[in-house]
Amino acid sequence: MPIEMIISDKELEQAGFYWRELEGVQALICAPLEKAGFANGFSTRLGGTSPMPDGALNLAGFNEDSAENILENRRRFLKLFAGGDAPWALAGCWQVHGSAVRLINNLSEAKPAEDARGDTVYCDAIVSNAPGVLAGVKLAEVATKALARMTAEYQSNPREVCVAIGPAAGACCYEVGTDVIEAFRNSFPGQNLFAETRMDHACIDLLRANRAQLISAGVNQNRINIAPLCTMCRTDLFFSYRREKTVQGKVGRLMSVIGRKNE
Repeated sequence: MPIEMIISDKELEQAGFYWRELEGVQALICAPLEKAGFANGFSTRLGGTSPMPDGALNLAGFNEDSAENILENRRRFLKLFAGGDAPWALAGCWQVHGSAVRLINNLSEAKPAEDARGDTVYCDAIVSNAPGVLAGVKLAEVATKALARMTAEYQSNPREVCVAIGPAAGACCYEVGTDVIEAFRNSFPGQNLFAETRMDHACIDLLRANRAQLISAGVNQNRINIAPLCTMCRTDLFFSYRREKTVQGKVGRLMSVIGRKNE
């Protein structure tokens, strides 16, 4: 059995993160990104209105929760980033486990996904250089595609990019089968991403895989901040599909956001 991952605030600080809380809503903030002028945060399950099972900050999943709950939860979450001359606009999307990247040029383009009774734009990553726009996503499988789009649109230099990888299913808990193992071994030759658990099964280190992809794309390894928190261990703080689907029947969605601060 995996050992539960208990992380102290000191360990989080050493990894470049700290907690922010307002009116019961709590988020994890990446300090280096904030210092560089970017509002950012990784949501938790705390301080919301959704019955998942009670008082949960579910930020998406309109097919499993009411729009009223989700929009109220998003309003509460956005209050964590208050400041400047104008409120933040949340640019969301309905993520489809693909590689499409949404480009947001201004505040008006961000608004439809925020105001609609459901996320109506289908993609898996969002990039923007517009002040006041918080790009919000609920998974992180297309980091290198987003980086390539940033390079094309904004002439970003990968060596100067600062990256934050938030809480996720960790190598302590995320068990996969042969098909996934072989696919990752083919994609990451020479990388030790697995710890065997039983016949034809192993736990995979997705955080290390993402880090390796970013480094191979030119990102400076010293500018990649990884939160040392496993969502499967810490269901007191985070939703976990793998841990909770069979128990609750439905699982809330977390969200990570980043945006240029209003000048």
